[in-house]
Amino acid sequence: METRRIGSLTVSIVGLGCNNFGWGLQEAESARVIHAAIDAGITLFDTADIYGGTKSEVFLGRALAGRRRSVVIATKFGMKVDDRRQGAKPEYVRQAAEDSLRRLGTDHIDLYQLHTPDPTVPIADTLGALDDLVRAGKVREIGCSNFSAAQLADARAEAVKIESAPFVCVQNELSVLNREPEREVLPECERLGLAFLPYFPLASGLLTGKYTRGRPAPAGSRLSQEWASSRFMSDARMAIVERLTAFAGQQNHTLLELAISWLASKPSVSSVIAGATSPEQIRQNATAASWTLTRSDLAEIDRIAPPASR
Repeated sequence: METRRIGSLTVSIVGLGCNNFGWGLQEAESARVIHAAIDAGITLFDTADIYGGTKSEVFLGRALAGRRRSVVIATKFGMKVDDRRQGAKPEYVRQAAEDSLRRLGTDHIDLYQLHTPDPTVPIADTLGALDDLVRAGKVREIGCSNFSAAQLADARAEAVKIESAPFVCVQNELSVLNREPEREVLPECERLGLAFLPYFPLASGLLTGKYTRGRPAPAGSRLSQEWASSRFMSDARMAIVERLTAFAGQQNHTLLELAISWLASKPSVSSVIAGATSPEQIRQNATAASWTLTRSDLAEIDRIAPPASR
């Protein structure tokens, strides 16, 4: 599988988002997905302390026992775990990191990411605490998530000012159905040399090809849940999905391959961290980045699913 860089880290172009572990999948099922990912050449595993009510990190750590040195573990902190654990104050950064290290059963986190900006804490304070973790060898690289272009620029300026480790990546929502980051965040990533990690790269499953307009979502799927269907599904989006599916089919490819290869075509994107609930989904995701889109392919995708206006 193709590899790319996140700071000093080398990662597979397709990664595994571990948000299903501990919620939709229990430990044995999670382990099967994780092991299938490794077998398929996936090296980046992205989780967070809040996933599965902290179980995702536990399940991931146990499944990677004996294989830790061959993978890159990314996790996140900052969103509410409970009433005592949330935010980006320096003392909590240190506590959250120790908690994640313990749950993951490892002595270091490869990529430690601030899950969401904390407006109550100066970014320099958070960066200083993260820099301490890097210097102590407990974290290799640091990143952020849900940051605007202005917040990325401010974080880099503060890192330079206080001589701390800088964020090397940002993780925001991006898919062929949600192209908002193309307006400001992706250009800022190129300017600063940041890697971009797209979450919801398949629009919560809408771009997998298993949903049809006018038919209910398959039982048990994420889009069968009201919160997901109201956020991701609409007649307008389904019309775009149908046209993208038809275009991909004309090129002897699937909608899934179009969705992942389109993201991989962007130089700033280092890994497409798609979730999966079965080994078969993992195998499909792992091979989906093999379509090298031509300029005419990209132009047709732009015609069907126009970029966000700048």
